[in-house]
Amino acid sequence: MQIKFLGAAQEVTGSMYLLELAQGTILIDCGFFQGRREESRRRNVRLPKEVTSADVAILTHAHIDHSGNLPTLVKSGFLRSIYATPATRDLCAYMLRDSARIQQSDAQYLNRKYRDDPDFSPIAPLYDEEDVVRALGQFVGIPYHLPFSPLPGVTARFYNSGHILGSAEVVLDVVENGQTRRVVFSGDLGRKGLPIIRDPELPPLPVDYVVMESTYGNRIHGSVQHMESELERVIRQTVQRGGKVIVPAFAVGRTQELIYALHSLSKQGRIPPIPVYIDSPLAINVTEVFKLHPECFDAETRAFLEEHGEVFDFSRAHFVSSREESLALNDLTEPAIIISASGMAEAGRILHHLRNTVEDERNTILIVGFMAQHTLGRRLAEQRPRVRIWGVERALHARVEVLTEFSAHADRNDLLAFASGCGTTTQKFFLVHGEPEAQQPLARDMTARGLSVHIPSRGEVVTLS
Repeated sequence: MQIKFLGAAQEVTGSMYLLELAQGTILIDCGFFQGRREESRRRNVRLPKEVTSADVAILTHAHIDHSGNLPTLVKSGFLRSIYATPATRDLCAYMLRDSARIQQSDAQYLNRKYRDDPDFSPIAPLYDEEDVVRALGQFVGIPYHLPFSPLPGVTARFYNSGHILGSAEVVLDVVENGQTRRVVFSGDLGRKGLPIIRDPELPPLPVDYVVMESTYGNRIHGSVQHMESELERVIRQTVQRGGKVIVPAFAVGRTQELIYALHSLSKQGRIPPIPVYIDSPLAINVTEVFKLHPECFDAETRAFLEEHGEVFDFSRAHFVSSREESLALNDLTEPAIIISASGMAEAGRILHHLRNTVEDERNTILIVGFMAQHTLGRRLAEQRPRVRIWGVERALHARVEVLTEFSAHADRNDLLAFASGCGTTTQKFFLVHGEPEAQQPLARDMTARGLSVHIPSRGEVVTLS
C-alpha cells in the first residue's frame, strides 16, 4: 500500500492524494491549485496520468481547492464513481458550474486584453459547464457513518470534519494479505463551537495512518465566543468613520456564518441599522443548499431556527444577483456591509468592490479566512502599502482587520487535540495542506507528545508497511 502526495503537500491548495492498493487506486480529492496565475494554470491544466486512471475518487468537501479539478478529471477520461456526502454533492452542483463560468470570463478578458501582444497565446477554460454536468453525473452521495465499499477489500465511512457543510474525514479500512489497516484522510478540520455546523468528530480507533491537514499548525485563533463582539466592534468603528465594511468571503461556509452572526447582532440591537449586501450569486445558491441540509446543523442553530423561523434571512440582508445590481453598489455613499466572493480575492465581484474602496481610509477590509500565498487576499491581510487589482497598483488606505475568530480551520490546539485523539498507536501522521512555517512547529509539538510525524513533499511516494 502506497500514498502518492500529488498536491497540497507543503502548500495549502490543490489537494490531491492517490492511495495505491493491490486491488486498485483511490483518488482522494482533486482540487485546484491557487496562486500565481501562470503557475496555477500550468499546475491545473494537466492532471498526472495515474490520477486520470484511478479506479475511484472520494471527495472530502466542496471547496474548490479540493473539488475544482474533478470536471478536468472526467474530461480527461475518468468514468468512475466520485463518492461524497449528500451536502457536498449538492454544493458542488453550484460551485463547479460557477468555477466553469469564472474560467470562461477570465479567458475572455485575458484574450481581449492581450490580443495585440505577439508573445501571448490565447487561453481556453480548463472545462465548461457541460464538463461539470458530466462530472456531477458520476457523484454518489453517502451519508455520514454509512459504510460503503469503493473497492474490493476496502470499507469506507465519512465522519464529520466540522469544516463546512458536508465536509468529511475519510476513514478507510483496507484488507491486504489478511491484515486490516485503518487509513484516515482528515480533509480540512474545523473547530469546536463554530456556529451552524456540528463539531468535528474523531475517527474510530484504532487508527494506523493519518493524512492530516496543518493549515494553522503554528497559530492560535481568537476565541469563538468573541466572534460576534469583534464583528460588532469593526462595524461600529467603520460606521463612525462613515465608511463601508468590505468582506472577501468564501461562498460556502464563511458567508453563511457571517449572515448568521449579523442576524444575531441585529436581533440584539448591537449594530447600527445599516444594509448588508451579499453580492455573490454562488453564495445565494449555496445558502439555499444550507437550508436543504438541517441534518448538518448544530443544536445552537436549530434552536435559533425554532425561535426566529429562519437562519439566513433577515430584514437588512439584501441578496444581489444581477451584474447591474452589483455595479450599482459602487455608487453607495452611506455606510454598508458588502460580502462578496471570491474568498481569497483572486476573482469574482469582490474585485470591483475592492477597487472602489481600497483607497478610502474611511472603509474597512475585513479578512475572515485563510489567504494563500501570492493571492490579493494575502497581500491585503499583510497590509502591503500598495496592491495590484486588475493590473493597476492602488494605495491601500482602507483599514484592514483580520478576525481569526471566524476561521473555519482547526488551529494549533485543535490539531493537536485531533492528533492525540487518534491515539499514540498511530504508526504515522502525514502533515499536508499547510505551508512549511505552519507544519514544522506542529510537527515538533506532535513529536513531543510521542507521535510519529512526516511532512511529505509534492510528488513524494510513501509505502505503508
